[in-house]
Amino acid sequence: MIDTHAHYTDSRFREDIADILSRIDSSDEIEYVIEASTSIEDSINAIELAKNNKKLFALVGIHPSDADEIKVGWEDELRSLAGYDKVVGIGEIGLDYYYDDVDRDIQKDVLKKQLSIAAELELPVVIHDREAHKDVIDICLESGVRGVFHCYSGSIESAKQLMSKGDWYFSFNGVVTFKNASKVREVVEFIPLDRLLIETDCPYLTPVPYRGKRNDSFLMRETFKAIAEIKGISFEELERITRQNTLRLFTRMETF
Repeated sequence: MIDTHAHYTDSRFREDIADILSRIDSSDEIEYVIEASTSIEDSINAIELAKNNKKLFALVGIHPSDADEIKVGWEDELRSLAGYDKVVGIGEIGLDYYYDDVDRDIQKDVLKKQLSIAAELELPVVIHDREAHKDVIDICLESGVRGVFHCYSGSIESAKQLMSKGDWYFSFNGVVTFKNASKVREVVEFIPLDRLLIETDCPYLTPVPYRGKRNDSFLMRETFKAIAEIKGISFEELERITRQNTLRLFTRMETF
């Protein structure tokens, strides 16, 4: 299994991060983990984790909720961080209108600049989209980059638009196991197998039957089982397909 989106720099892992990453490194179940970032500081920490753990790769980027806290020169710093070993993409970046606590124009500006950096460096992006579907899709398609909408919460129609006009993938996590997530399961059923990725977004969105506990990469087996059932294929076939998809999108992974 490959976990395409995790947050092991989160404070909830502070007490036992060494133990968890050691277990991942020695696990026969987990092949790779991609560590997502939310700020420049978090990007630096993600790179350090990837450097010191053979199965981890890193993303660098600024989350929309942190878009109003950036400092002068952040673009050059992000560009520099993207050149480090084991950095495989820019993310997570995007728009978040749910809380509306960061000015939308600021979010859009930071997103566009990061998409420009991704295009310049020919790196894929990992998109955070919360209650901002139209704006984020329009901006992403205009940029011409390729990437994945993580924790995809959009409609089938939006997915069709993205696939018809760009090279976009869709990632799903423990939400597919939730009782009230029938619409998400309908979208999973629609998404072509060659556009499908799987993630944890740990420590968040823990799958059933472990809801209420801290999520980690070992628990994504429940997500794989649920999606395999939805798609009518075996667990092993889903592992094979999502592995191919991950390496096709994050091409740098095969160079390390």
